Amino acid sequence: MGNPIFPFTAIVGQNEIKKSLILNAINPKIGGVLIKGDKGTAKTTAVRALTEILPNINVFDNCPFHNMPKYSEKLGPYCSIDKYPECENCEKVVIKKQMTVIELPLGATEDKIVGSINITKALKEGITSLEPGILAKANGNILYVDEINLLDDSLVDVLLDASAYGQNTVERESVSRTHQSNFILVGTMNPAEGELRPQLADRIGLHINVSTITEIEDRITIMERREEFENNAIQFRKKYHIKQKELYDKIKNAKKLLPSVNISKELIGIIAWICLNSNVDGHRSDITVLKTSKTIAAFNKHEHVTENDLKEALILVLGERNPSIKNNMSQMIQNAKNKLKNKNANKLKSYLNKPEITEKSTKNKSNSKMNNATPSNSSQMNMKQNSIQNNDEIKELTENNAQKEMESDDVGIDIKNL
Repeated sequence: MGNPIFPFTAIVGQNEIKKSLILNAINPKIGGVLIKGDKGTAKTTAVRALTEILPNINVFDNCPFHNMPKYSEKLGPYCSIDKYPECENCEKVVIKKQMTVIELPLGATEDKIVGSINITKALKEGITSLEPGILAKANGNILYVDEINLLDDSLVDVLLDASAYGQNTVERESVSRTHQSNFILVGTMNPAEGELRPQLADRIGLHINVSTITEIEDRITIMERREEFENNAIQFRKKYHIKQKELYDKIKNAKKLLPSVNISKELIGIIAWICLNSNVDGHRSDITVLKTSKTIAAFNKHEHVTENDLKEALILVLGERNPSIKNNMSQMIQNAKNKLKNKNANKLKSYLNKPEITEKSTKNKSNSKMNNATPSNSSQMNMKQNSIQNNDEIKELTENNAQKEMESDDVGIDIKNL
């Protein structure tokens, strides 16, 4: 049995770190989290404590690549017990297993991360088989990279590929293997020691900037809890058992609710406008905000994303990239609403002024005059009223058509599978 883990719910402050880790645990498609901050700010403690409040996962027992049944269809012909020597002990028996933190050391080589030839088997038995690497162990778990900004560029490329495609390909001499590698990437760094390579930073969903706690009361609480934990870890952990269980249940329920969470087209439009005006490149930020807002809603037991859910998601995704967002979030959302409202109004005006509508109205008026060349005064009055009534009906009809066109064209995004 390893060393006792400090309870997640006993960590003082650092709410953004804890929330970002929980959200990635609920929805790994968010893309991981990058935590920037000073040393000694509970970054590593929070990551290691996360596993105890996460639901167990289903895996194949004795699988060298930690494959999970839910990905078995994607494994295709590779997942074959009789085909590869490294799979000889696997019986495809499904077991429940607690998620773990797999650490990637800075000094690791590419072979250690990707996988390499099993030298022992090759020399003793003359069998060419693969020795799975860190990416195989990380499958279904949390891949933790401390001081990620100091990682070698070649290793960064490996992480980018595995993270983007959810799989790892190993090509070593006569060995060629492809296995699943779906993990939650958590990177921590101290900005004073150098910046992170932009390509990797862009692939990580949430960016959190933490600092040393300055409240005296909180600092006292941190010292007291740490002292109590070191003196009697078992007794200390018992104190937080109920809170840990409550958070565990909340995360488990959120994972179940997430697929049914909906978001309105208005909020999707707000996401697009704010990301466009936040000086971020590409479209990853838009998609990440969308996924994060739905995950926050699930965590808050909301079936529909609220504006408050969206605000929190925008801060977690864009707050560190654009610090002014935190202080101006409400104003930015209001500006987005106004812009989208004006855009819809201009669409309606443009639709009503289309040539085909004007010609149709003119044609109706001309036909009315031709059919009644010499009308009486009363007939003229009736025709004038009918013409006005017809024009009003046409205008109402075109306005309704314009509104339907705007609704269909407003934000054409299929959000069911996001």
